[in-house]
Amino acid sequence: MATFERHVDVDWKGSVMDGGGEAKAGTGAFSLPVSFPSRIGDAGGKTSPEELMAAAHAACYAMALNGTLGRKPATADRTVVRATITADKGDAGIRIASSKLEVTAYGLKGLDASQFAEVAREAEGRCPVSNAYRGTMQITVDAKVG
Repeated sequence: MATFERHVDVDWKGSVMDGGGEAKAGTGAFSLPVSFPSRIGDAGGKTSPEELMAAAHAACYAMALNGTLGRKPATADRTVVRATITADKGDAGIRIASSKLEVTAYGLKGLDASQFAEVAREAEGRCPVSNAYRGTMQITVDAKVG
């Protein structure tokens, strides 16, 4: 089994409410501004931990879904995945509550459209990010064929 690592560095300046930072991927793939006010309010072109969690979930699930289709064997010309992270801010702080996966398959071959939702749910169980999130938040899958 091959072990691998990825990292992101955040260079933060100032207080939580007035400051901000830059999240930089160790691979050089991205450099994104972050701030607390944009996390809980108007994003204003800045990202948040929750948006990065959604990005990780959508990308991982897209890979798991297409891998699961291939094992059927089936294919899709294109799949579009949206992950939406929901969080609540209360007196105790921020609680990340759920991740909703919405997927549409276009040009599905080798599988009846009526079977796609079942395959989409199976793929969610194969997604490493879903498996990491599952114990602490609700995960739902809404699947359709376009």
